[in-house]
Amino acid sequence: MELLGYIGALPFAAEKAGEESGGSFLVSPGLGLMIWTLVLFLFTMWVLSKVAFPKIQEALDKRAKTISESIEAAERQRKESDELLAEYRARLSEAREQADDIMARARKSAETAEAEAAASGREKRDELVESANREIEAQTRRSLDEIRQTIADLTVVAAEKVTRKSLNPEDQKRLVEEALSEVDFSTLSGSESNN
Repeated sequence: MELLGYIGALPFAAEKAGEESGGSFLVSPGLGLMIWTLVLFLFTMWVLSKVAFPKIQEALDKRAKTISESIEAAERQRKESDELLAEYRARLSEAREQADDIMARARKSAETAEAEAAASGREKRDELVESANREIEAQTRRSLDEIRQTIADLTVVAAEKVTRKSLNPEDQKRLVEEALSEVDFSTLSGSESNN
């Protein structure tokens, strides 16, 4: 308290000293004023170092720590995003390979199915051609049998008209056999089956 009273009296003392020296004490400070100014400055620095500077330093440290943690978190996130990006690229590459594999298998399956369908079509066509040939041969045989029967009937009718009488069964049989032996059926059946 005594110190505060003394500090308060300093301006008055300096003013009195300035009046004695003939000028303002601010323009030409005295040695006493400089000492007291230095003492007050040191005292203020000491008070600030005990009260204000620790709090300021604590706030600066806290801010530096927050910034450091933010930088570390950003670095971790960057590394994680790089890892995720690498994983995504690997999966994308794997998916492309699988898609290419699926497409290749689908093409191969389509080619196989097409080849099987063509082979099956050829088999069916061959079966149909063979069936048609059998049908043609059967029809040819039936036609030849019908022709033989017709020739036999015509021969009997012609013989009856020529002789003007009915033939007995033995004569009919003999006439039919003679007529049939004169007709060459092998040429008929050969030309029909070749067509």
